Amino acid sequence: MEHTDRFPDEVSMAGGRRRRRVLTTLAVATVLVAAGVGVAISKDGGPKAQEVSAHPDQSPPQDLIAAKRVAMSAYFTVQKLQGADGNGVVRYDWNLLDTESGEYRKTDWSWLDVAPGMKTAAVLPRELPTKRIGIVDLSSGDVQRWIGVPTGVGGVQFSPDGKKLLATSYSLNPDGLFKESSYYLNDKKVPGPKRSRSGFYVIDVSSGKAEFTAKPQKDDPQASVLAGGRADFRWGGDGRTVWEPARTKTGKARYRLDGTPAPVPQQEQKGLPASGLSPDGKLAMGTFVGDDKKVVSEVLDAKTGKRAAVVPGQQLLGWADNTTLVAWMCEVENCSPGKGEFRNRLVIVNVKDQKVTPLTGFREASLTYRGRWNPLFTER
Repeated sequence: MEHTDRFPDEVSMAGGRRRRRVLTTLAVATVLVAAGVGVAISKDGGPKAQEVSAHPDQSPPQDLIAAKRVAMSAYFTVQKLQGADGNGVVRYDWNLLDTESGEYRKTDWSWLDVAPGMKTAAVLPRELPTKRIGIVDLSSGDVQRWIGVPTGVGGVQFSPDGKKLLATSYSLNPDGLFKESSYYLNDKKVPGPKRSRSGFYVIDVSSGKAEFTAKPQKDDPQASVLAGGRADFRWGGDGRTVWEPARTKTGKARYRLDGTPAPVPQQEQKGLPASGLSPDGKLAMGTFVGDDKKVVSEVLDAKTGKRAAVVPGQQLLGWADNTTLVAWMCEVENCSPGKGEFRNRLVIVNVKDQKVTPLTGFREASLTYRGRWNPLFTER
């Protein structure tokens, strides 16, 4: 499985807009569970792998959200800030799970990721790029130690086994907005991002040893001005390759850890989404296939690439187990384009019986709402 157990999809992690389809009412039966499920805490301070921990009355969530093999380890909001000098920044504000209390706590880290098992998080200080990466204990919120790197980094991600970190290096703040790169937005000139990525570090978490591979962003005359800025590398599912978005058939360019091109995984050759395989490898997440009368997405057979099922869901995010998906779902009775489609909540969807169970309350019906929160899921 591609390393997205935390399944913040590539677009949302970049703060970008997703392509939206016409959405109205849901044409399949759903079962809405209104009552929240309490938080269970194990003796060692970590959340137990109970069936579901849901709080349909909370948006953003204050208490643990979990679904079988995964849990929401953190969530973030995004806002654009502009300074008096004409420059600005895209600011990510993170809330991180406190596993001792089962509650989400506001942090001042600029960027973070949570290790599989949900005991530690890798965090970056507010000012980017930074030459140090913090390792935080999720039960206390305290930094256990700092890992130093020779040049500044702006993004970090744990490997699938949690033993390594992938840190993307930049010479400028990847979330910075610069007046020299200004562009017009709604007839108004605004500061824009700059390309400054230089490569990536692969860091052994236990020893702190870091190995650097140079991999600057390539100039792309067809790309928009917004193609600059944050361009983090992501782990491949095997833990031996990394990838970045690219103008290829699969939408990605893959590399070995030394920076040389890596072969395309078999499931991508079939046209399947590499990040969407179920834990047993039998099914794969598909895309939205609804219309103006229903809100559904398809699930594919991982061997053939053919449709295996159609399930309720506006956007499938990842697998809670072999037959259960985490998804975004807009309000069943009101899912009109430009309005209700953005008023959505996290749910779990069963592939076999189509049952839908809400995990959270609804987000505001506005894509640009400052408090619009985005989840980070981690295998627990």
